[in-house]
Amino acid sequence: MSGIALIGGAGEGLGAALGRRFEREGLEVVAASRSREGIGKVDLREEAQVIDLFDRAEKRGPIEVAIFNAGANWRGAIADTPAEMFENVWRLGCYAGFLFGREAARRMLARGKGTILFTGATASLRGAAQFAAFAAAKGGLRQVAQSMARELGPKNIHVAHVVIDGMIDNRRTRERMAERVKDLPPDGMLATDAIAEVFWQIHAQPRSAWTFETDLRPWAEKF
Repeated sequence: MSGIALIGGAGEGLGAALGRRFEREGLEVVAASRSREGIGKVDLREEAQVIDLFDRAEKRGPIEVAIFNAGANWRGAIADTPAEMFENVWRLGCYAGFLFGREAARRMLARGKGTILFTGATASLRGAAQFAAFAAAKGGLRQVAQSMARELGPKNIHVAHVVIDGMIDNRRTRERMAERVKDLPPDGMLATDAIAEVFWQIHAQPRSAWTFETDLRPWAEKF
């Protein structure tokens, strides 16, 4: 397989695992985030930068799969939630996903094929107390993805949304939630390589049986 796997929001955890998995199948991975340099340095909330990212990636080859993995979280009582914070979380978690998905669709429509994948969360399906901003962003992203799937599926572009329902096993989780982590059983968090495998499987599905949405959680997670 050849072509480009473009990953928006490619940090050291899941983003890196996604890159490794798709690269293993022969795709050239273009990983994008605000902290990267070169072609991958981009603020996904800025329309002009997203357009430029896709233009530069396409010069390296056709984008076969585009994965939106960006997002921001913030916890606070609704009465104490600053309007600016709410908007910032929504802009990165939902608005940026729209920009990323739109630019992927524009290029894939011209070729009549491609895959667009979105990383969701528990908040994509339900809003928890003190997580209004995150729920608005993730819930909105899910609706954008669903609308895109219904529009683009008949045009041979596979759009899917993956709900991550549990803690992801990465350095940041282990540092910030050390007390919760130490009480978990073995395999009590989602392994990044295991998540990435599901993303690959969705991309590789035959079009006679496409998934729009799947949810992932550790065996011990309540739901």
